[in-house]
Amino acid sequence: MLLKFDKIYSSVDELPDDLSSPFTTAALLVHAICSYDPSNEEVCYKMIQKLMGEAQEFNNFDRSFMKDQMRDKWKYIGKSYFKGATPENDYTPDEPLEIEVEENPYSYQEEGYARLLLKSGGSDNDRFVTLRKMKDGRYVIWSDSYKGLLAGIRQPESINPWA
Repeated sequence: MLLKFDKIYSSVDELPDDLSSPFTTAALLVHAICSYDPSNEEVCYKMIQKLMGEAQEFNNFDRSFMKDQMRDKWKYIGKSYFKGATPENDYTPDEPLEIEVEENPYSYQEEGYARLLLKSGGSDNDRFVTLRKMKDGRYVIWSDSYKGLLAGIRQPESINPWA
């Protein structure tokens, strides 16, 4: 499923309240990752917390993990999930902004859960995120499944000494 956005959301207030689609929640996680800035990490943390729902906590361990993973790639890893963003164009997404979220035959093996794939222009492999349906119908990021989206990707050509 291709999800279109007018802009990259940069605060928890910009996130929509309707999380009734696991595809939407997965795509919004990309926006949260894009909002990471070492000078104000709380914006990203609050966005992820909203997407995880109130039944789970984005705790200090999660914060530390996120900080470590984002250290050198915070400016581009989130953008790598938008269509058209590749190392060759320094992860500049196409417009209109689109994020591709897909399912596969194994996405719904367990009732109430959805394991969806996101494509990154900087990786040869799709990344998975697991979502869980709450009793009110919202799909939230389940546990620490967001971590797979933070795994290493190729550097933008402008900073890659080997490109």
